[in-house]
Amino acid sequence: MKKTKAAILLLIGFIATSSSFAQSNKTDPGFPVQVGNAFLNFGIGAGVNYRNYFTDGIYGAKIALEFAVWQAGPGSISLGGETGLSFSNGRRGGFAFLAAARSAWHCGWHVPGLDTYGGFSVGAGLLHSDNKVYYPEGNNYDDQLIPVPGAFAGASYFINPHFGFNAEAGSDITHFQIGIIFKLR
Repeated sequence: MKKTKAAILLLIGFIATSSSFAQSNKTDPGFPVQVGNAFLNFGIGAGVNYRNYFTDGIYGAKIALEFAVWQAGPGSISLGGETGLSFSNGRRGGFAFLAAARSAWHCGWHVPGLDTYGGFSVGAGLLHSDNKVYYPEGNNYDDQLIPVPGAFAGASYFINPHFGFNAEAGSDITHFQIGIIFKLR
């Protein structure tokens, strides 16, 4: 019972103090993600091996479009979509083409140009595997429609008001990626 009361008090304290941070981000010109902004990012890196179908090197590429829609504490919440590809050209090669909805919470920590974020995605993908390992004499392919949940954390640093660099890690089309980001509005 004491732990429950402590958790409730901690939550009330966080909500009460975060409202003052929320107001400061609305006027902080250094915070790159504010309600009404739209972002487009491109990244490449190490791809996710969905259902452990691939062997050898797995690569990935992702593009995401997000819109900051709500102020939430010292940051903002974005909604958007992403699409990408994880692929391997190893002995058991193939690809996974994915499309998903995503949402993230962004916080700049009062560092001009910096955006850190974490979020979740959910979508579907087409998993295509070339089963050369099991059927080396022929072209036996395996295609599946798969659910694709994901989680990610990342950071963007804007070198000017509309362009920056981005890095993201998690299990969301890529395990780790680096790329570029554009602020569209």
